[in-house]
Amino acid sequence: MPSIDDLRVLCKDDSIQITQHLQLRMREHSIKYDDVISAIMVGEIIEQYPEDYPYPSCLVLGYTQDRNHLHVVCGVGNGFLWLVTAYYPDTNKWETDHKTRKERE
Repeated sequence: MPSIDDLRVLCKDDSIQITQHLQLRMREHSIKYDDVISAIMVGEIIEQYPEDYPYPSCLVLGYTQDRNHLHVVCGVGNGFLWLVTAYYPDTNKWETDHKTRKERE
């Protein structure tokens, strides 16, 4: 499983692959690319998804440059950091720490 340090090392433009899904979410939610990178650089891994295909991935909780919470799903494979999606945590789904999922009713 990738560590936050692994993600940060790969957080260089020549080592990053951006999925179409991430591009769509960034447009939909007015998320800037620099904010995705910032979230990884200052954030922490809060969930691991070892069974994801084609590469294991993880959920990072970080902050935008304006100090807003941001979740980024990314994986490491083939020497690249794959940015899968990014979103602002929904308070209906996440506790106030933005790390803990709320129980489904």
